[in-house]
Amino acid sequence: MGITRRAFLQSAGATLGSLALPRPGFTAAASPFELRAAVTRQPIRDGAQTEVWSFNGACPGPLLRFKKGQTVDVRLRNDLPRVTTVHWHGIRLDNAMDGVPHVTQAPVRVGDKFDYHFTVPDSGTYWYHPHQSSFEQVPRGLYGPIVVEEDKPLPVDREELWVLSDFKLDKANKPIEDYGRVLDFGSGGRIGNTITINGLAANASRKLALRPNERVRLRLVNAASARIFSLAFDGHDPIVVTYDGQSTAPHPIPGGVLVLGPGQRTDLVIDGTAETRGTFAINDRREGGTRLASIVYAGSPARAKALPLPEAVERNALPEPDIAKATAHFLVFEGGVMGQPAIARVDGKALDVKQIMEQHGLTWTMNYTAQHEHAMMHEPLFRFDRGEHATIKMLNHTEYEHPMHMHGHFFKVLALDDRKLERPVWRDTVMLGPKGSCDIAFVADNVGEWMFHCHILDHAAGGMMGTLVVDG
Repeated sequence: MGITRRAFLQSAGATLGSLALPRPGFTAAASPFELRAAVTRQPIRDGAQTEVWSFNGACPGPLLRFKKGQTVDVRLRNDLPRVTTVHWHGIRLDNAMDGVPHVTQAPVRVGDKFDYHFTVPDSGTYWYHPHQSSFEQVPRGLYGPIVVEEDKPLPVDREELWVLSDFKLDKANKPIEDYGRVLDFGSGGRIGNTITINGLAANASRKLALRPNERVRLRLVNAASARIFSLAFDGHDPIVVTYDGQSTAPHPIPGGVLVLGPGQRTDLVIDGTAETRGTFAINDRREGGTRLASIVYAGSPARAKALPLPEAVERNALPEPDIAKATAHFLVFEGGVMGQPAIARVDGKALDVKQIMEQHGLTWTMNYTAQHEHAMMHEPLFRFDRGEHATIKMLNHTEYEHPMHMHGHFFKVLALDDRKLERPVWRDTVMLGPKGSCDIAFVADNVGEWMFHCHILDHAAGGMMGTLVVDG
């Protein structure tokens, strides 16, 4: 079954700060595979170990690696002190298995179990996390990666997978217990002070080892509850091959900086240069810049000369929206601590943003309604007939960025800030800039009630949480 998480962490320093995940925790013979959510301790940075909430005793939880089209049985065992669920972020599964409390299932009680049974129709990079009080449970450490293999894998020498996140720790490495503050709900969200890659503190000593002319596929997952990354790879020109698990025409990172919002995933192909010496920084360019890791070279060349541009990843069979016959919709975001006074309906009553903050702890509106997380849902934002083609224009009238995530579907991003994309891309989570806009199109072909929310999880808890219904 591979090395244990404890052995991996103990050997991390001896392997030049290796950031490799343990081998997959799921095998087809182990069905159902059990995910145990519980409190544990693990080293995150130098000094004392940190208490985390984890799946199977580690943060991130085990890598679940599936074949495209595979039927999956996973049993959640809840040994946490609170109720929870598991949401399978990005996977187009049956609505009943989506893991949303009070919408698709009841929360899993303390000491209880829940069996998830679904098919994974699309290859790509995905992840799993709770949808119960996610603004707290995710930053405590409850998340893990999923890889669904293509039928025809992309030709590379090897793969790496990095789960990016952060923790908010005091000097003794104890979690700072300030979850659920209205100020975080209405601003940029609760940002940790310690960035992590695969559960270990990011810094220059963390290594991505390359051989000269070696080709590596780097799968990136942003599992942070609020942090947006702007990644730059000094001395290298990574090629983007997927966004949110979906194939795109291979191309260099636009502007040389990869923006990765909460919930988003991007697969890169990185080619080792011909140089055999030197260390190259991998930086997060946000907020003055942070060194996350280093590219270092070791070993003999993988081949005599560099490879050409990588081929495209095998595409998934996503339904193509027909814009000419699509129904048109809009979604307006207002509010936040820096927002203009806005009127919203909460529980059927019209209030301004100041009142909804004071009376309900909510800070955002979607189409002039502020909704409590899950349990107090009212009318869906949209209703579609099964198979309906639709466009949605999202208008961000706030001062903050919002990574908007749609459950149960992928959508095609057509335009950002009213500028048509030369290369429309498939996504399940798209970044809206402050005062920006986004045009998307999709086919509503998955029956059920699906969440549509900001994946800055404090924003979702603060009112930026709605649903769309596909009638069948």
